[in-house]
Amino acid sequence: MAISASLVKELRERTGLGMMECKKALVETDGDIELAAENLRKSGAAKADKKAGRTAAEGAVIIAADGNTALMLEVNSETDFVAKDDNFLTFANAVAAAALAARETDAEKIKALEIDGATVEEKRAALVQKIGENIQVRRAAILEAPGALGSYIHGSKIGALVSLQGGDEELGKDVAMHVAAINPMVLKPEDVPEDVLEKEKSIIKAQPDMEGKPDDIVEKMLGGRIKKFLKEVSLVEQPFVKNPDLSVGKLASEAGAEVLSFTRFEVGEGIEVEKVDFAEEVAAQARGEV
Repeated sequence: MAISASLVKELRERTGLGMMECKKALVETDGDIELAAENLRKSGAAKADKKAGRTAAEGAVIIAADGNTALMLEVNSETDFVAKDDNFLTFANAVAAAALAARETDAEKIKALEIDGATVEEKRAALVQKIGENIQVRRAAILEAPGALGSYIHGSKIGALVSLQGGDEELGKDVAMHVAAINPMVLKPEDVPEDVLEKEKSIIKAQPDMEGKPDDIVEKMLGGRIKKFLKEVSLVEQPFVKNPDLSVGKLASEAGAEVLSFTRFEVGEGIEVEKVDFAEEVAAQARGEV
């Protein structure tokens, strides 16, 4: 298959490698970017997959709070221009408030909730007619905290909620800001899924500096690298973004608190939309590839 320039660009961004190396990897995997990234890591060419979740749609993240309970909502639009429109934001905030009041996180059930005598779905349809873009209520999450409840939104595009045992509002906001910025995979090292752990082990074992070494040395090196990997992806083990001398867990414990859970939304993550590179498309046609 023809490998598009946009696919090569995405792999370059994820691995930090050159254009030709990325294109070769994609050709070898018939355009499978996940397999190409994994193969580059196994070869030692790419030290880490920098992917942090692809953002492929516009919209906004909204947080509504009621005491120690908060709801985070993602509402999508087709363009960033509409995502900043007052009509869109008024609708999104009203939906978040209604969902919080009902303690509802199922997107389909949220559509049936009422706002000022009309359902969310009716309000959405009217907004679509007014604005001329497709608007969708995508997802919601609720977090409750026995102690402080932290929340943070970065530029309307990334939102984070954090539940603490103990602590105060300032600590909660700091931890939520860290979650938004660093995007941890799990709360604690032991929370990493076994399949993720096994995949990471296989990647490490396939790296060039492991070749030809005795089994006991391989296991020792593997143990050290897995420990480093677990520390990097676990919230409580990560260096706090505002003070790298402290881990997030240590930051909380020094304040007499404990981080219990977190959730993070990034607008459009996981939504696949077609990327059209017109220059590459014309060049491909000229080459007879499409």
